[in-house]
Parts: sequence; C-alpha cells; structure tokens
Amino acid sequence: MAAYEYWIGRRYVRSRSSDGFISLISAISMLGIAIAVGVLIVVLSVVNGFERELQGRLLAMSAHATIEHPDERLAEWQAWVDLAVSQPGVDAAAPFVTGQGLLVSVDALSGAEFRGIDPELEARVSGVGDTVIAGDLGSLSAGSFNIVLGVELASELGVDIGDKVTLTLAEGVVTPAGIVPRMRRFTVSGIYRVGMYEFDRRLGFLNVRDAQRLFRKADDVTGIRLSVSDVFNAPTIVRETALEGGGGVLVSDWTRRHVNFFRSIQITKSILFVILLMVIAVAAFNIVSTLVMVVKDKQSDIAILRTAGATPGDILRIFVTQGSVIGVLGTFAGVLLGVLLSLNLESIVQFMEAVFNVKFLAADVYFISDLPADLRAGDVVRIAGIALLLALLSTLYPAWRGARTLPAEALRYE
Repeated sequence: MAAYEYWIGRRYVRSRSSDGFISLISAISMLGIAIAVGVLIVVLSVVNGFERELQGRLLAMSAHATIEHPDERLAEWQAWVDLAVSQPGVDAAAPFVTGQGLLVSVDALSGAEFRGIDPELEARVSGVGDTVIAGDLGSLSAGSFNIVLGVELASELGVDIGDKVTLTLAEGVVTPAGIVPRMRRFTVSGIYRVGMYEFDRRLGFLNVRDAQRLFRKADDVTGIRLSVSDVFNAPTIVRETALEGGGGVLVSDWTRRHVNFFRSIQITKSILFVILLMVIAVAAFNIVSTLVMVVKDKQSDIAILRTAGATPGDILRIFVTQGSVIGVLGTFAGVLLGVLLSLNLESIVQFMEAVFNVKFLAADVYFISDLPADLRAGDVVRIAGIALLLALLSTLYPAWRGARTLPAEALRYE
C-alpha cells in the first residue's frame, strides 16, 4: 500500500480552494468535535462527582448492609456480630435499635425516628461521628439519656447543646388516672449535619442500652449493621452471612434502601450522554460536507492520479485519511480540553464565583453546594472511541464518491 495516499490525505486537510472556504469548513469541523467531546467529558465528570458525593453522604449515615429480625427483636445479636466479622469482606459489625416517637421541647414538637447505637462500635461501620458539628457522639454513654439530633431537627425544636427535650412514645402506660403515653427526658449532647434533609430533619441518635430500655427490647436489638470492604459487593456478602447464620432474618443493603437516588442519577447520566452524543454526531457529520466539497474541488487532481495509475481504492484511502485526520485532531483536542476542565473544575467555579460575586449552587437550596467532578478513564475512552468511530463513518460516502470519479469526465472542461 503506497504511502503517498496518506500523505495526500493529510495534505488535503490544509487544502485551500480559491476562497479558502474548504479550510474554514475543516477547521469548523475540528472545532465542533473538540467542543462536543470536551463538554461531554465535563458533564459526565460532574454527574459522576454528584454520584460520588451522594454515595459518600448516604453511606456516612447508612450502613453498607443490615441484618434484622422480622419482629425487630434480634436475640443473641453478639453471635451474629461475631459471625459477620468472621466473613470474608466484612470489616466490622455493630448492633442498633430503631424506633419512632414525638420530641417535645419548650416551644415546639416534632415527630422523628431514633436509632440506638454503641458510639464506639458505630464508628467502625459508618461515618456518623464525622458529621457532628457540635457536641460529641461519644457523649451517648449508657444511662446518660443523652441524644444527638440533626441540625434541621434541632432548629425545628429550637434547642441547642445542653437543652432538654421530652421523647414521647405511642405506647401507653396504664395508671390510676388512665392510659398515658410513655415519656422520657433527654439532654441534647450533640448536633450533626449530613447535608441531606431526610437525615438532618428526621433522625436522632441514642445510646443502644438507653434505646433498649426505652423501647422495651430487654437485651435484644433491632438488628446489626455491617461495614464491608467492597460496597458494591455488599448485597452478596450480607446474603451469604445470613445463610451462614441459618436464615430467618431480613437482609438489606445500601443499594436497596437508596435505589431511587442512584437510579435517577443513572437515568440523568444516560439522557445527558445521548443528547451530547447527538452534538458529537452533528459535528462529526460536518466532515461529510467538508469532504464532498474537497472531492468537488479536487476533481482534476483525482483524474490525474487515476491516469497515473491510482486505483479507486487508493482514491478512497486518500479521502478517508483526510476525514480521519480531522476526526482524530478534533477528538484529541476535545479530550485534552475536557480532562483539563474536569480536573480543575472546582477551582474554575470558585474563581468565577469570586469574580462575579455569585453562588452557582446556594447552600440553603441544594444539599450539595459545590460542583464536584469525578473524571473516570472509562468515560473518556468511551467518548473518544465513539467520536472517532462517527468521524470515520462520516468519511465513507464522500470517499466513495471520489473513488468513482472518471478521469475523462473530470478533465472534460479542464
């Protein structure tokens, strides 16, 4: 295969007609592919960043997996903890007790969910302690009847560290005066902020022993929470652990509990990918118009090459090379642009916010107030591969037309 075909193809990229219009169209095609590829890489990196941030915040409050008894009374839970930590891939396990009630302060009241935990063991299975912004999670000692509230819940109740709240349960206690609800006084010893309203507004933490007494669990617990090495393998690990323990329990994992969050992110990511892929396709198919004009402009050159012995296949490769060079250069520039923007996106956004004195994602509106970016090599390779494929496909029809040019017909009016 002669090397001149590729040399001519590369030379035609800089081809100039009498008015330079073809060179302009070639440059626009390259620029269009570069911008489309770069934007798609940046957009997918931002979506990946939001997914990573959301996953991190969810897993800070939710265990990777849980094992619970159907009637919320898991007896011999210590044996389950020992069994869980002995399984491959399980890093730690901790008991928990859950319940619901009404919190009453001096000025307000609010319903909430409560989770009884052992602060020392809980630190091994979740990042709750890292979210505490006032007080200390370690203050939840047995018998202290302290409580740690979410920042939104504390604001709703109008309480702060050291204030008293009354937890009222729906269960009644029979007294000579009739049936009255069970109540217990707690001291607010900590306030946490995850940045997600459903946690900050609805969840409070107690000591597991206090929760057992409050919800009348005796020595039983609601279940145990697991921390695993590979969070994406949590469903398999928790099922195997339950089967190893003889079954009879309910298992769950973070992918089930928060499936709607991650499903919506995947749907959004897919839609954006398709939309921006169409932009790449439009930019790539500009190569068609470019090559059609080049073929028209180079009719005499084609005729001379044919009479000099070039075959239709040689002509085909000349124009395929030209279109491929446009696609490769545009894709490479787009990948470079997208990677650089993605790696420096947070700094760029902060700079723009400082210059224009605006906030793109207000913290009082969005629970993720910055613009995270998570650049993944797989996305970059996939985008670059699709862009190159579309560019190559765009060259076939014009190249085929050029290969069918008849020398006598092309030179008739020369």
